[in-house]
Amino acid sequence: MMDVHTLLLICSLMGVSLNLPESSAHSSNPFSGQHAPPPDPCYDDTGSARRCIPEFVNAAFGQEVVASSVCGRPPSRHSSYLTDLNSAHNLTCWVSENLQGSPLNVTLTLSLGKKFEITYVSLQFCSPRPDSMAIYKSMDYGRSWTPFQFYSSQCRRVYNRPNRAIITKQNEQEPLCTDSHTDPAPQSGAIIAFSTLDGRPSGKDFDSSPVLQDWVTVTDIRVVFSRPQMPRELPLPVSDFQVGGRCKCNGHASRCVREKDGKLVCDCKHNTEGPECDRCKPFHYDRPWQRANAREANECLPCNCNLHARRCRFNMELFKLSGRKSGGVCMNCRHNTAGRHCHYCKEGYFRDMSRPITHRKACKACDCHPVGAAGKTCNQTTGQCPCKDGVTGVTCNRCAKGYQQSRSPVAPCIKIPVINPTAVVSSTEGPADCESYCKPAKGNLKINMKKYCKKDYAVLVSVLDMETVGDWAKFAVSLVSVYKSREPLKRGENLLWVHMKDLACKCPRIHMGKRFLILGSREGGASPERAGLVADKNSLVIQWRDVWTRRLRKFQRKEKKGKCSNA
Repeated sequence: MMDVHTLLLICSLMGVSLNLPESSAHSSNPFSGQHAPPPDPCYDDTGSARRCIPEFVNAAFGQEVVASSVCGRPPSRHSSYLTDLNSAHNLTCWVSENLQGSPLNVTLTLSLGKKFEITYVSLQFCSPRPDSMAIYKSMDYGRSWTPFQFYSSQCRRVYNRPNRAIITKQNEQEPLCTDSHTDPAPQSGAIIAFSTLDGRPSGKDFDSSPVLQDWVTVTDIRVVFSRPQMPRELPLPVSDFQVGGRCKCNGHASRCVREKDGKLVCDCKHNTEGPECDRCKPFHYDRPWQRANAREANECLPCNCNLHARRCRFNMELFKLSGRKSGGVCMNCRHNTAGRHCHYCKEGYFRDMSRPITHRKACKACDCHPVGAAGKTCNQTTGQCPCKDGVTGVTCNRCAKGYQQSRSPVAPCIKIPVINPTAVVSSTEGPADCESYCKPAKGNLKINMKKYCKKDYAVLVSVLDMETVGDWAKFAVSLVSVYKSREPLKRGENLLWVHMKDLACKCPRIHMGKRFLILGSREGGASPERAGLVADKNSLVIQWRDVWTRRLRKFQRKEKKGKCSNA
């Protein structure tokens, strides 16, 4: 049998303080009279997490004990004496019915209301100790029961178990049966005390033994008296029922508190939650939940989502690949981010390097040109969109050097053809002849209302290509705008004919890849085989300037009002 002195020695070796007065008395309610704790025992002076455990208490104090047999008619409520304040000067006892004619077994059932890790179970008797007694534990609030310890002078006969068996690491959760309580004892005040870790090989390294951690975890205790030593006509009296231990918080809380409904729960720290701090708080899944120990607090760590997600999950494979450092995976990344940590921009967006990745506007839309770009995605670092051939710019919004705009959405920019200058100026006319030939057009390059009204058409063209057809130069042009035309003209690809003599004398002057305003007449070269526009030495061909748009619109309005007839 283990006496109180032996129990106190074991508790001191385990770092347990039993604040018991003489006769193991209680001085106050352990849940309301705790000493003022340090600022936060779960963190050291530097703010780093460390293991913390609730105060060691008598978990049975003030708890209701359900007895299968109580003396009196009707039965008294003396079972409450089992967990009241125990005093040697005012001994109170629970007393069963006379055992004569009553059931052979008498049971006491104690519910702790929460999981505890218990160090001992102690019973003090008001009479000689019973001959046979069994202690059972429940870890699921009384739904199932597991043997914890047996006492009997005849272990094999009563419980079919050997007396004082040896516990090894292979059977550390094995309940024992012992006859140690049959040693001579006083007629009253005798104690049976069961230490949950006594004789268990891993008891000295409790933090590293999940088997023993499970072994000492209890929500309910049941004591079954099977064979009283005293005559059966006498009742069985017990004065005190104690269960020493700590509120089970897995090293993540320094105290247990009662909620509004009276339920006892751990005051969890280290980003944990649950009645026993047995899981990580939401968004703190960067590594799996672990019990704290003397070496590591094993606090739950938040997922690294760069402030772009509110939810995450744990992935064991990623955790292993990281060297068991990080396994959090962010879910539903916001602010146009993506990735396990919401650490890069999603498709269609690129990083704004002027802002940190944690900024809600760290990702900017690619804004790729709908015609010039080959897709809607861009380089997530530079923002460069994939451009079609001949197109340039970060968003693919302009033609590259040596290319000109077309009207095709498939190939918006086409190469500017290279013209052989000798083919253009190959003419028999000499410089002197050109001077007299072009004389009527000299100094005639200004735009006014009178010139506008005299011409048959006024158009803006972009010169694309040229070839020689007999004595004529045939230009492929893109008709950009039509400001005036006696006959219908469609914008888009068209032809412009210029006689080679006029072109050789540079009246008009036409350059590839440039835009020109042409004011010309239908006469002088127009024929069925030369469909399109015709320009000659009398036509006004001027390289385009954007400021002329307003002036030409003004001429259009005046023409509609009939002012050309007066010009």
